[in-house]
Amino acid sequence: MGGSKIKGGMKPSSTTYATVVGVLSAFSLFGGYFAATQPTGAGWREPFSYHPLLMTVGFVGLMGTAAITKKLGGYTNTKIHGVLSGAGFFAALGGLYAIYRNKELMGKEHFTSTHSWGGAVALLGCAGPMMVGGIFLHPDWGIDKNNKLFRMVHKWFGRIAITIGWVSCLVGLTQLTEDGTKLAMFGVPLLFLFPFVLV
Repeated sequence: MGGSKIKGGMKPSSTTYATVVGVLSAFSLFGGYFAATQPTGAGWREPFSYHPLLMTVGFVGLMGTAAITKKLGGYTNTKIHGVLSGAGFFAALGGLYAIYRNKELMGKEHFTSTHSWGGAVALLGCAGPMMVGGIFLHPDWGIDKNNKLFRMVHKWFGRIAITIGWVSCLVGLTQLTEDGTKLAMFGVPLLFLFPFVLV
């Protein structure tokens, strides 16, 4: 059974919501760990492995769940959306710290690849909507919570930033493996989830 129409898109049915959140959660943990232990045989490496794990948990698991939760509408879901988005942002910051520390330990330069710049753009892109949401749109104290322009900009900038984060996660994996099957195992679930979460 399909969802009902709400402001800004289609409200997912309870079955669709539960399925998508389950897939987001499983993918972020298993896909994040999978990426963290690539290439094959590398195993867990500290602090590096925290980078792909935390970025995947942050951008896919937490921020993805936040985006689809907001589609449910209502006061409580809006607050849950904010908490999950913030948790995702801080998980991704932890992933940034892990790779920063790893490069420092190895004496390597920072921001030398498309992947690294994509991740930086995604993180900075999420900071804006997070601040606008917390200051202007929060359902309890937002100073302009009914402003339709702020709501639209918040929604679309957030979705674009999360999309860049998802793409950056996949591009990062291409730096660890060239195995097409492994890349498809990581990329295809994101393609499946995209229309449910970010459209």
